[in-house]
Amino acid sequence: MNMILSNPFIRRIPPIILALTLTVVYLITTAPGLTWANNGSDGGDLITAAYTGGIAHPTGYPFYLLLARFFQSIPIGTLAYRTNLLSVFASVCSAVLIYGLVMQTLFSSNNKFAPVAGMTAGFAFGLSPMVWSQAVITEVYALQSLLTAAILCIFIHPIPLAQKTLDRLRGLLLGLAMGNHITTIFLIPLTLVFVSRNQRGGNFLTSNSSSLVRQFVWLLMGLSLYLTLPIRALTNPPVNWGNPITMKRFYWLVSGELYQSYYLQFQPGETWERIQAWASLLLQQFGLPGVALGVAGLILLFKPSRLYLSLIWTSLIFTFFALGYSSDDSYVYLIPLYISFSIWIGLAVGDAMNRLTHRSNLIQVAIGFLCVGYFLFRATGYANQVDASKDMQAEMFGRQVMSGVQPDALVFVKGDKAVFTLWYFHFALNQRPDIIVIAEDLLHFDWYRETLRNTYSSLELSDQYPWVQSIANANPARTTCHVRYTDRAEIKCG
Repeated sequence: MNMILSNPFIRRIPPIILALTLTVVYLITTAPGLTWANNGSDGGDLITAAYTGGIAHPTGYPFYLLLARFFQSIPIGTLAYRTNLLSVFASVCSAVLIYGLVMQTLFSSNNKFAPVAGMTAGFAFGLSPMVWSQAVITEVYALQSLLTAAILCIFIHPIPLAQKTLDRLRGLLLGLAMGNHITTIFLIPLTLVFVSRNQRGGNFLTSNSSSLVRQFVWLLMGLSLYLTLPIRALTNPPVNWGNPITMKRFYWLVSGELYQSYYLQFQPGETWERIQAWASLLLQQFGLPGVALGVAGLILLFKPSRLYLSLIWTSLIFTFFALGYSSDDSYVYLIPLYISFSIWIGLAVGDAMNRLTHRSNLIQVAIGFLCVGYFLFRATGYANQVDASKDMQAEMFGRQVMSGVQPDALVFVKGDKAVFTLWYFHFALNQRPDIIVIAEDLLHFDWYRETLRNTYSSLELSDQYPWVQSIANANPARTTCHVRYTDRAEIKCG
């Protein structure tokens, strides 16, 4: 068994198996079109913004929009399906990076069971319910998991490059990741920690300041993607959150000011309930045996190293953020914790197998199959909960509205689900160009009213409150329709 696993050619087989298995599982369960499954109602906004050269909801997500537009050019399936494939790709790559990090860590200590341990960690992460749920829809979190895993890899196990090149790569990766999700800012302290730990005598400032400066400069280069947002806005796209052509609007968009009120908006007495929910979610991801392995990997194998400093910091900072954030989807901010926990699971499995080297090969093989098989088997128990392949609610709602509203109607829409779905059908798919789609909840923003003027040249807008009534009065030749989605489509015209 040891001889087989030490063979360089054989060691390439486990990550291939991991990648192919997850790819098949994800593709089978990926939504074929626009979907609201797995709390993915933002999909219509992201898809449409990417396709029309627009700007998505705060913080704008410029790196995501760039990659999404690339995937949208793939000549397969619907526009929404092609965008969903970005999440599939990112989630598979995340699991493979976790595999590589575990394998490299264990092989550096001459553990020949590293490939099996790495594959266990990859499946533990890739088949966890939350990660799987984000891998099959259009959202930014699958890409963020890939970028987070890549940042951990490049800081924990630097690739063999010259120090200057490595500094540039680290800084650029941090900047690009912040261009996908601003919470990457929590990982920037890794730069300072590892630069200081790399010091070998001498004064810290003189020996390491050049490395910090290089990383900071290249971080700014990655962040420069945010400068594409004002450029996009100048083209007057139909989805143009914030219309960030001024510094005030630009700051409003990229700082996520719209959502800052969600932080720490709960009563102190709710803290214990949120901690219990955190523990319950952790148990849901890995099961009791998986949690036990992860705790063992964290506590029993702990040593002050790059690996553990990075993983503990990542786990703690994102846990605190998720516990303090009161949005409906705050649980997705725990994915970096699950990356760390999956790595600890892999390390615990590798250590356990290594301790049994005096046992028979049959026992070693059985343990390897048992660990990998556990995560594969338990995934069958919740596959239906994360499967988006049969979810057609959003598609049916969009078609129903497009066929149900009157010609040349003013369509006032309420709620993210309804608004983003109609944006997708109306702007991305170019359906019903005769109607005017108005997001009722955004009318109090001056930038949105400007966007409406630029998008619909025939629309007469009034800046008087109440907005809906004043706009309807200013366009008497158009039928007024009101649309929203609760537990069913609600379309009222006349």
